[in-house]
Parts: sequence; C-alpha cells; structure tokens
Amino acid sequence: MNIKELKEFLDEKAALYEQAHFLENDPIQIPHLFEKKEDVEISGFLVASIAWGNRVSIIKNGKRMMELMDYDPHSFILHHSKKELKNLKPFVHRTFNGTDFIYFVQSLQNIYLNHGGLEKTFSKDCQAERMGNNIHHFKKLFFELPHHFRTEKHVSDPVKNSAAKRINMFLRWMVRPSTKKVDFGIWTQIKTKQLSCPLDVHTGNIARSLQLLKRKQNDWKAVIELDFVLRSFDSIDPVKYDFALFGLGVNEDFNTKDFTLKL
Repeated sequence: MNIKELKEFLDEKAALYEQAHFLENDPIQIPHLFEKKEDVEISGFLVASIAWGNRVSIIKNGKRMMELMDYDPHSFILHHSKKELKNLKPFVHRTFNGTDFIYFVQSLQNIYLNHGGLEKTFSKDCQAERMGNNIHHFKKLFFELPHHFRTEKHVSDPVKNSAAKRINMFLRWMVRPSTKKVDFGIWTQIKTKQLSCPLDVHTGNIARSLQLLKRKQNDWKAVIELDFVLRSFDSIDPVKYDFALFGLGVNEDFNTKDFTLKL
C-alpha cells in the first residue's frame, strides 16, 4: 500500500463510519436530543467532559446529567437555584463527581453571562493553525471562579502537553458540517481546518499501526504529528479521519500484521 492507496482507504472508512447509525452507540447522541444552539453546545460539552471509559456508561450518565437539568440545559445553566445545584451532588461518573458537576454549571453560567458563551470562549484566535492555545485560553476562563483544585483535571490543557481528546472531540461535534447528520456545524468562528483528531487509545493504536504516527505517547506532540499527516490527506477537513481511525479501532478486527506502507 502506498500513500495514495492509504488515503483512499481512510477516505472510504471515514465515509463508512460517518453515518447517522453511528449515533446509536456514541455519546454524541446526547446533544442530538436538542435543537437550540445553546442546548446542543452545553449538553455536548458536559457529555464530552465525562467521555472516558465504557460508552454505555457514558451515555447513561450523560442522560442522567440532562435529567438533573430537566432536559433544558441552557435555562438550567442561567436560572438554577441553590436547591437545584444541591440536587447535582450525588452525581458520579468515574472520577467526575457532584462537586465537579456543580462547578461546571456555575462556570458555564459565568461563561454565558460574562464571556459571550462557549463558542466565543473557544475562539480567541480565529486564525490559529490549531486549537491548542484557544483551549488553553478557555481553561483559564473556565476556572476563574473559586473552585476545588481537583476539578481542574476534567479540563485538559495542550499547553501542558495534554492530547485534550475530549475537548477536541467536542470541537469536532460543534464545528464540522451536519451534512451526514452526525456532527452539528453550529459554530462558525472556528474552521474545520483548525481541528485536530481526538487522540485516544483506539485512534492512537490504529494510527501507529498504519504508520501515521511514530510517537508512543498520546499527548499534544503526538496530536501535532498526526495533524501533519492527516492535513496532507485533506487540508480542509482533516478531522474527518477520526471516524476512520476510531471505527477501525472499535468496530473492526483490524489487523496490520502484514501491512506495509511504501513511501
């Protein structure tokens, strides 16, 4: 397989997995419960923030989050009472607990009331080559209120060399066009060419198997390395290959034992 054939292979797999039925087993189904922009982005951000571990558990707890917010997340963020905040205290998903959930709600309220909303806070530099510094800026704003230090671990920072998998996934959801009825395309200040692949164990392992990535750690340096290759395949929408890499890792018994890439 040469580079051209590899690109064609990944294009085919990306098209195969970017389909509406993909929603059935993916946390992106949670923001698809809503139509209003603010409801979509708030629910998307919250469920992306707990998106590690078993996908069944992520979806279950994402729906529980929405239930606790009366399936009206934007209104809840803006108008919640102290009693309603207290009702969030029992929530837990792995290491994300009620204390974290309460702070996320309070911080999101601050972002919508004082910083123009989620899209604006992620769009400080609309001409950036990639989103690392914008994510760093968002995290600083997100934690400008008094908070428990432990909660900071739930928002990654590429400046500290984190791959920021969950935030990159959330950005993909918000920015990429809704043509295939999977992603939403409701943010216009950020361009698809600025996005990076959400790098996790599945996408990382497949990328290395396909010789798209040499770095062993799944960190921001690896994200940049993978960016370079995927952007050479599609400079406008490189993150579409997330569907190919994740799909091959999760849905197929993909074996590259006899795989050879001819450069």
